[in-house]
Amino acid sequence: MSLCILAAGKTVTLAVAAFTLSWTHSVERTRWEEDWKVTPSGLQVVEARIKGSGAGMEPPEGAVLKDGWWVYAPKVGPQRHVSLAASGATGDGWTLCTFHGCRELGKEAGGSITLEPCAPDGASQPR
Repeated sequence: MSLCILAAGKTVTLAVAAFTLSWTHSVERTRWEEDWKVTPSGLQVVEARIKGSGAGMEPPEGAVLKDGWWVYAPKVGPQRHVSLAASGATGDGWTLCTFHGCRELGKEAGGSITLEPCAPDGASQPR
């Protein structure tokens, strides 16, 4: 499988089966991380971690505190795509990490970024 990143009219294709998406909450200034799998059905979040709690960041029922992080398995199905939008209020955007390394997405406020499984030919899928 491959992950397609669509931003500013361009598509970047990453040959990966999994990735971690992380960001800083704009109000609480607390780190948030999610582990995702790229599947034929869509993007599937398998684990999430919150470094603390606060406004809009309450750990869900069943979350376990491990090394200062609330860890849980979100109960949502595969997502056809994930849309990201940077507010500009945190000083940074989103960090997407794979076994190849990490890249920053959406540091500047404004345009949206879409993550989705690529079509078999490596192109973004028709919407």
